[in-house]
Amino acid sequence: MKISSTIKFAIPAVVGILTLGLVTPAAFASTTVTTTFGVTATVPSSCVISATALGFGSYTGVLAQSTSTVIVQCTNTTPYTVGLNQGTGANATVANRLMTGPNAATLGYSLFSDTLYSVNWNYTGAGTVGGTGNGAQQKLTVYGQIPAGQYVAPGSYSDTITASVTY
Repeated sequence: MKISSTIKFAIPAVVGILTLGLVTPAAFASTTVTTTFGVTATVPSSCVISATALGFGSYTGVLAQSTSTVIVQCTNTTPYTVGLNQGTGANATVANRLMTGPNAATLGYSLFSDTLYSVNWNYTGAGTVGGTGNGAQQKLTVYGQIPAGQYVAPGSYSDTITASVTY
């Protein structure tokens, strides 16, 4: 009888050990704690500007016309205006720009914002060209014209115009 009583106690102990392995993970539930955090960004208004050269080629005393492109890129919905200064020619104005050549000789020309060559492109105020940025490059055409009847010394004439974008 001694043998059978040992077996009686041994079987429940083995069954108890085996049932521990069958316990589901839900019986050991975990706790989750959450938090929130803000996400912010600031998009400032900004613009960049560039331009292509305006070359008239050979001027022979007759009306000469050419174009340049001013490229403006501003952040979306940013209003802007583009102005062109008088250039670096001595005594030049935005209404009468001057290229300088040999022995300080000058050759007058004008810059316009329209295909009819009638709206002088100014540096500030009236005569500037405006738009609204969309994030992409926007191209503005500058229409240049040398009036007929200027008989100047032969040589190379040049000027430098500053294009600015105000936003």
